Amino acid sequence: MPEDLRLIDYLHGGFPLSGRPFAEVGAALGLDEPEVIAALQRLLASGVLTRFGPLFQIERAGGLFVLAALAAPEQRYAEVTELVNSLPEVAHNYRREHALNMWFVIGAGSPALADAAIARIEALTGLEVHAFPKQREYFVELRLPLLEGQAAPAPASRAAPSDAGAAPLELTDFDRALIAATQGGLPLVPQPYDELATALGVSADLLRDRLQQMLAHGLIRRIGAVPNHYRLGFTANGMSVWDVEDADVDRLGERIGALPGVSHCYRRPRAPGVWRYNLFAMLHGRSRAEVETQAGRLRELLGTACRAHDILYSSAILKKTGLRLARPGAPAES
Repeated sequence: MPEDLRLIDYLHGGFPLSGRPFAEVGAALGLDEPEVIAALQRLLASGVLTRFGPLFQIERAGGLFVLAALAAPEQRYAEVTELVNSLPEVAHNYRREHALNMWFVIGAGSPALADAAIARIEALTGLEVHAFPKQREYFVELRLPLLEGQAAPAPASRAAPSDAGAAPLELTDFDRALIAATQGGLPLVPQPYDELATALGVSADLLRDRLQQMLAHGLIRRIGAVPNHYRLGFTANGMSVWDVEDADVDRLGERIGALPGVSHCYRRPRAPGVWRYNLFAMLHGRSRAEVETQAGRLRELLGTACRAHDILYSSAILKKTGLRLARPGAPAES
């Protein structure tokens, strides 16, 4: 298990864009190429990793991710879960301890497609969906302290918000085909980029160059491992939500996003009469006491600008696949 944790930690920081990337990773960790590939196959099969490959931020190409929630009656919960999860646009879905007890993320190539997915969920379930699109991103990076003595990333090492700066990238048909081919993960073979290039009818050099351009633009956040925090012992996962003065939320959101232990931090809209909170910060711990301690630090930093807060703990992962865009010319999944 310590070797697995070293591999997961290493691959969280990125994956080489080279001819033999698994051999390169192995050389850095004292493993050979077949050992790295076999370990990743085992970790994915056992659910310790949920994905291995590029993590796309589709907003950088004119699409969006929308956090949404509904209140599923307990007697219909399994049925509603199946209906919501049946949509390929649903990238993540969690059960949370709140009256709004199902929270899911819609990933779509355009706002219109996201709206259509939400409308379809409402039609399928007969339940109202409350949408909370991202208005501003302060921080996104789930980096768990996996190694003994390792702390959460320090504020100084944290990346700038990824929605700042560049205009959306105009996707070509090749880009869309590349996203569709890699959104489920990279092939676990010695030369994954060569295998992808052959399947897409291009050279490996062209494919790697385009992935590098997508990384530089921010369309790809990183290429690497996505751990299942539950399987790694981080069983307390709380979506902390805060009712912060609108005039102060951006200033304070930047500071919250820089705190160690915060993996995602966003400003989202309120829903009058339903939802009063406008600042969201994900917290992770090995116990709820750890999460409550982290939330206490956030409460202290927010001070009098915060009027109320809550922590919505996740009690089940209902779906976690990541972005799923259709290949160019392919019919949408139903």
